[in-house]
Amino acid sequence: QDVLNFQKKITPYRNFDQPLNVGGHSVVGDDYISRLLLDLEGDDQQLDLALESRNHAVETIKQSQQQLIVVASLVDRIPNLAGLTRTCEIFKAVGLAVADKSIIEDKQFRLISVTAEKWLPMMEVPVNSVKVFLEKKRLEGYSVIGLEQTANSKPLDHFSFPSKTVLVLGREKEGIPVDIIHVLDACVEIPQLGIVRSLNVHVSGAIAVWEYTRQQRIAT
Repeated sequence: QDVLNFQKKITPYRNFDQPLNVGGHSVVGDDYISRLLLDLEGDDQQLDLALESRNHAVETIKQSQQQLIVVASLVDRIPNLAGLTRTCEIFKAVGLAVADKSIIEDKQFRLISVTAEKWLPMMEVPVNSVKVFLEKKRLEGYSVIGLEQTANSKPLDHFSFPSKTVLVLGREKEGIPVDIIHVLDACVEIPQLGIVRSLNVHVSGAIAVWEYTRQQRIAT
């Protein structure tokens, strides 16, 4: 008997067949529960629609990404890395390689990137792993292009980017080391008219990314 009484105490719906006052109206318990269930079902449907819409938006972003990977592992200044992150996201690069992904926690980085790192796939490729990374991407069908002034560099405006391109950027002031130049498929340079020899790495990277994008837009 005690057990039965205990069960009665913990059964919350035992009196749901009694009239209830809801919003000033008297309704039967079962009817009230039915309305609650309908409301909950409606909420679930709205949540499902919201999730479906979000997933569709994410898939649309993924499908519209270009087959461009920018390798900035040799770049070490936060403002340049943040600017490149923003540029790569704006032009929907498939990824940006950096030497250390912890930079995204830096306050200065976040001020410049304006959340671009949340929408852009970023890969951690330490400097000593760059050559291995480039070889791996070549096996995946990518062409490895360096942005560097060399004796054999082609002017950017005369170069046709393959759709699957890995763009390698050099160190500030020093450029791309010789050992990495040897594994590149080609080098491109931005024609310059002024006296100063080179552009800031973020600026030159942005120009090259835009030229790649311009060509892909024409092709499609």
